[in-house]
Amino acid sequence: MALSQKESDIQLMLAASCHLGTKNCDYQMERYVYRRRLDGIYVINLGKTWEKLQLAARIIVAIENPQDIVVQSARPYGQRAVLKFAQYTGAKALAGRHTPGTFTNQIQKVFEEPRLLLLTDPRTDHQPIKESAYVNIPTIAFCDTDSPLPYVDIAIPANNKAKHSIGVLYWILARMVLQMRSTLLPGQPWDVMVDLFFYREPEETKEPGEEDAADYGGDNQAYGALPAPGGVPDQSWDESAPAGAGFGQDAPAPPAADDWGSAPAAGAADGWDAAPAPAPQQAQFASADQFGAQY
Repeated sequence: MALSQKESDIQLMLAASCHLGTKNCDYQMERYVYRRRLDGIYVINLGKTWEKLQLAARIIVAIENPQDIVVQSARPYGQRAVLKFAQYTGAKALAGRHTPGTFTNQIQKVFEEPRLLLLTDPRTDHQPIKESAYVNIPTIAFCDTDSPLPYVDIAIPANNKAKHSIGVLYWILARMVLQMRSTLLPGQPWDVMVDLFFYREPEETKEPGEEDAADYGGDNQAYGALPAPGGVPDQSWDESAPAGAGFGQDAPAPPAADDWGSAPAAGAADGWDAAPAPAPQQAQFASADQFGAQY
């Protein structure tokens, strides 16, 4: 028997550990908790999570201009999911650190006036939540069991600390938005893989056959190693080699005796002391008065 879309989505969220909370529970999040495990972890009711995703999708679709929706995530695990969500739904993504005054200071270049704010973690994104409260922007946030809920209008209970959980939640929400906009048919599978919404480590972004750029010294030379002096290749010392071989083998021979070394130096025959010493020069002026009288 084929599963319904709700059942398949809940199975996907179970596989991504969207139902696992933390060992702490906020009093406002108790209504979304199914039970508590023996190790102290709170288990979230995924049925309520799916209903809140449907409610959030209806609110997103009700906004005519998708650019009036800001999707924000300061945590690295949610930045790729935020960018992909904005790409497929037409929203505006603000990934990375939130600049204070983005929603309140009109002088800034990054000033935004959204009609709806979608956040990944209320604890990490506390600054945009505070600014949205100043300018009356409705806020939707993915909330864990220990997340604070002040100024959060719609809390979607889910695990917002795992990279697979965040990616699955944004993927399901983006697909619901496209289905409500009639871009996708209700029974039509979405051709976008959920893996595109997952956070990737910097090491995983490299291609399998990609290698580091070759150094200027050649393929066999280690990175950072200096070349051999004078262009002489690296040779190991061989004790069996005759004397004179090795490093001195390529050295130029000394000049012949009948060249510049055959001519005697000037003054060498008579000796250096044969020339008379120069006579001391007599002072032109005996005193400063004679020097001043000249001018």
